[in-house]
Amino acid sequence: MKRRRNQLLILLTVALLGSYVNHAQQKYIDKKGKIVFEASEKLFEEVKAKTESATAILDIATNQIASLALVKGFRFKNSLMEEHFNENYIESDTYPKAIFKGQLLDFDYSTLTSSPSEITVNGKLELHGKEKELQTIVRMHKMENTIVMEGAFIVTPEDFDITIPRIVRNKIAKEVQVQLNFKLVQK
Repeated sequence: MKRRRNQLLILLTVALLGSYVNHAQQKYIDKKGKIVFEASEKLFEEVKAKTESATAILDIATNQIASLALVKGFRFKNSLMEEHFNENYIESDTYPKAIFKGQLLDFDYSTLTSSPSEITVNGKLELHGKEKELQTIVRMHKMENTIVMEGAFIVTPEDFDITIPRIVRNKIAKEVQVQLNFKLVQK
C-alpha cells in the first residue's frame, strides 16, 4: 500500500512538473527590445528617440503579448530635447512606463517559418496615464530559436492628453511614428 502511494505521488509530481515545464516553454521574452519614435517636421530639428531596453513577453499558448518600456530609457540626440520630453511632455516621474497589452489574432506558432508572416495585433497602449486602443500589423518570423517581431503604428500626443506648447507646436509632427523590433527567445 505504501509503495503504491509512493508511486502515485511520484507520478503526480512528474505530471505537475511536466505541466509547469510545458507552460514555461510557451513563453518567449526579449529584455532588450528596440522601440523608436519620431515626430519630426521638415525644416526643423529631428524629434526622434530610441530605447534598446524595452521588455516584451509573448505567450504562444494564448497569443497574448505584453510590452513595457521605461520612458526615461528613450534617448534623443539632443539632451535638452530629452529633458523637455521627460519633464514637460511625458512627465516621466509621474508616468514612468509605457505599457502595451494585446492579442495576436489568427496566430499559430507551429506555422511560423523563416519567411515573415503578417499578423494582426489588437491591444491597448498605456502612456501618460491614458489608454489607447490599437490595431496594427506586425511581421513575424523564426530565426533558429528566436521569434523576430517587427512593426509600426501611429499615435498622436492628443491620444494621451499630452499638450505641446504653442511655441514648438509647428516643430513637432501631429502624428508620431512608432517602430518596434523584438527578438523573443524561449523563457
